Amino acid sequence: MRLGLVLLTSHINKIPYRFRGKYRKVKKPSMHDLLKMKQDFEREEQNMLILRHPYLTLEQSHGHMKDMYPKSRKQNFLEKVRAENRQKFQKEVTIAERLCHMRVTEAWD
Repeated sequence: MRLGLVLLTSHINKIPYRFRGKYRKVKKPSMHDLLKMKQDFEREEQNMLILRHPYLTLEQSHGHMKDMYPKSRKQNFLEKVRAENRQKFQKEVTIAERLCHMRVTEAWD
């Protein structure tokens, strides 16, 4: 009760704006807001234009920074470990190799 009296007496003509909820009051957009939105749209359009028409093609941009950053010792070590793992665990196995245990004899009874 006292809280309601305080709110009503201090803000008789001023009701604080609420910008969310079911009974929200929405501020009208100002000229500054409209100009800002227009600039955002223009910036977005420029970005989309750049993305649609890149300076380099995918083939040209592939590996264009290789000379700038030579391989470090860490990368060489990782490549070596990956190659060893590929050699051990990712061998290419054919169907004939999988089924070789079934070929006991070639003769038919």
